[in-house]
Amino acid sequence: MKTSSYQGFSFPLRGVVTACCAAVLLSACASFKGIEPSASLKQSSDYTSTASLPQQGGQWPDASWAQAIGGAPLQALVDEAIAGNPNLQVAAARVAGAQAAVDAAGARARPSWSANASSTYQRYSENGIFPPPLGGSYKSDNELSLNFSYDFDFWGKHAAELRSALSSGKAAQAEQYNARLMIATAVARAWVQLARQYGQLDLNQQQLQASAEIQRLTQLRFKVGLGTQSENQQTNQSLASLRAENAQLNEAISLTRNQLAALLGQGPDRGLQIARPYLPAETAIALPDALPLDLVGRRPDIVAARWNVEAAQGNIDAAKTEFYPNVNIMAFAGFSSLGLTNFLKSGSRTFGVGPAIYLPIFDRSLRANLKGQVASYDGLVATYNETLNEALHDVADQVQSLRAATLQSEQQRLATQASSNSFQLAQQRERVGTTNMLPVLSAQMTLLSQRRIDLDTQARRSDLRITLIKALGGGFDAQALDLDKDHSNSTTVSTSVRSAS
Repeated sequence: MKTSSYQGFSFPLRGVVTACCAAVLLSACASFKGIEPSASLKQSSDYTSTASLPQQGGQWPDASWAQAIGGAPLQALVDEAIAGNPNLQVAAARVAGAQAAVDAAGARARPSWSANASSTYQRYSENGIFPPPLGGSYKSDNELSLNFSYDFDFWGKHAAELRSALSSGKAAQAEQYNARLMIATAVARAWVQLARQYGQLDLNQQQLQASAEIQRLTQLRFKVGLGTQSENQQTNQSLASLRAENAQLNEAISLTRNQLAALLGQGPDRGLQIARPYLPAETAIALPDALPLDLVGRRPDIVAARWNVEAAQGNIDAAKTEFYPNVNIMAFAGFSSLGLTNFLKSGSRTFGVGPAIYLPIFDRSLRANLKGQVASYDGLVATYNETLNEALHDVADQVQSLRAATLQSEQQRLATQASSNSFQLAQQRERVGTTNMLPVLSAQMTLLSQRRIDLDTQARRSDLRITLIKALGGGFDAQALDLDKDHSNSTTVSTSVRSAS
């Protein structure tokens, strides 16, 4: 008989093998038949989007898109927000926690070693299991041992747990990038909003000057009997409304500065230090080719949802292994004695080795646990499908809005140009003496109103550029970040468990 020894102690391997074989036969009583996922992953090809998202030969956004929009000032704000925003620090902590889970899952697949030392001084009962002279005496019970245990992972449980942990870690990394993208685009949009508010304030100041001059001339006309009280009140109302709007714009600027300071993870005073921004020059964004297909690897939220599905599949595979027998081997060696005199002598040696077999035969909790894992998987598949669907519609929405904003901008330029021409004609008539200053000021007010609308449309296009960049992933690339690869080393284990069912 082939034997194995441990410090002079031998035991037959045949008995262990026989016990394992018997356990495999008996385990047929435990079954997970009929418990399988019902959801399936959608593919980008399942959604028709050729007409809405045509191929235009464009490039995907890169990581320095903020620099391209707002130059160094905006890029510096984005970098500061990524470094100091508390939400990103929370995301980083989640990544660290996921890595710790990976380490723990990997450790369960390895042998475990531990050491134990104890010494208890006690009086032994005279009426206990130890007769006199030990009974009734005071002795120290001493033990020193080295312990070993190993779980034979016949069915790939530990591999499935490790695969699940690795997938959860990948999901946490993708979610961290998604949080970075959310913060970066929020900073950029607030920056554009601040630029628009300052531009509106400038135009409001010009309107206030023109309105104040109109009020002065109207009052002079009223005093000499050339105007009416109604005209005088209308100019007063217009001037008061512009002053109220001026206060609103100043309030909005302060609130936007506070918002930016919060996004940077700083106090309100940081917002006061931000230099006044100006709306960026307009540039068109051409859609990249094969957009629906490549979007799967360019959106961090889609990548995170996909890795969450992979983690759930690993949990299912691990739950299925619970229906099969589990064999652990445990061993220990050391010294044990009453009293310290003979503690380290050869006669105090103690050692042992043996298997521990877990045999599930009829356990309702196993099926309940597997049903829960399958339900979680189905839910995460639905979440992935919903994320993919929303991502495609998000890009399509931004594209359609940009098209409409471009057409609106073209028409608004015509309206602004017409107002500018009217203002110039009024100035010419005033210079030749065919009219007074009031029509000139009125034409100027109309021109300034059109310029304010023009400013709003320009700011909206800049904002839509940012939201389109966000919809396209903001420079995220799963392949470059090694977040798009499956764990090939665990595939065979997963397949073997599923085939065993």
